[in-house]
Amino acid sequence: MAASEAETKRVAVVDIGTISCRLLITGGGGPVVREMRITRTGEGLRDTGSISAAAIERVTAALSAFAQIIDSDGSVETRTAVATSAARDAANRDELFAAASAGLGVEPRLLSGEEEARLSFAGAVAGLDHLGAVLVIDIGGGSTEFAIGSTADGIERAMSVDTGAARVTSEFLESDPPHAAELSAALSVIELHLDDVTREMPEIADALSSSGLILGVGGTITTMAAVEIGLIEYDRDHVHGFDLERAAAEDVFRTLATEAAEDRRHNPGLHPDRVDLIVGGACVLVEIMRHYDIENIRVSENDLLDALAAELQ
Repeated sequence: MAASEAETKRVAVVDIGTISCRLLITGGGGPVVREMRITRTGEGLRDTGSISAAAIERVTAALSAFAQIIDSDGSVETRTAVATSAARDAANRDELFAAASAGLGVEPRLLSGEEEARLSFAGAVAGLDHLGAVLVIDIGGGSTEFAIGSTADGIERAMSVDTGAARVTSEFLESDPPHAAELSAALSVIELHLDDVTREMPEIADALSSSGLILGVGGTITTMAAVEIGLIEYDRDHVHGFDLERAAAEDVFRTLATEAAEDRRHNPGLHPDRVDLIVGGACVLVEIMRHYDIENIRVSENDLLDALAAELQ
């Protein structure tokens, strides 16, 4: 029998991503706390191979704020942090981790792409009742993870590719709004990554069959869903479980990609700090749906943070 919320340990988990840092506090019978700060951790990576000093300062400030929230909770027994794509690529990862440790009080653990995919899968499928294959797609800032498995047997195969909202934006989308040639180049390179996924993960065909379920996690797809819904204020409950249809995703993509940033920021559902990054993320999402002929993706707000918390409890 699974332990009740009151019987579980109260834990705090932090994800240091390429675009944002996120906090989840859960368990122990207390309220669930979720916080997010846009830190643009991957700033500077494309040009220098290192994370900028300004980005490290933003991460430190975010984690210091998280530490205060954790301490004020008063009942957190365990805290942990993980880092993903930006930290994997950064030549100055040790500098980032030292600053993160100072801010949060624990040293982050670097996740490989496959570990990130495994945790995203576990978080997304927890509590689901689905008998067929499940494909979880996690579009991040610097990478996108694909994980296949089932709710009964867990993850079967996972793969991470180096494409994501921030990476596509910095490498291809220089104009405001992006020129058609820039968008075309971005989509072409994303397609090459997807060719790798198809070749390395033949099991993906099962998830794409009529009995398969496709789940999408991460800031790009939750933002695309929020824009499609037209949320004035972000509401996790409205986004979680929303079926984002391909036609709707294409429509949102066309709208966002053809607007200048100053016009784009007025779209309900679009966080101000994602205005310059969402088109890059939308490129990844729509190319995935085109490449695999996906008609809809179910949006999940549960991801690697939820899986990490469950492991600690």
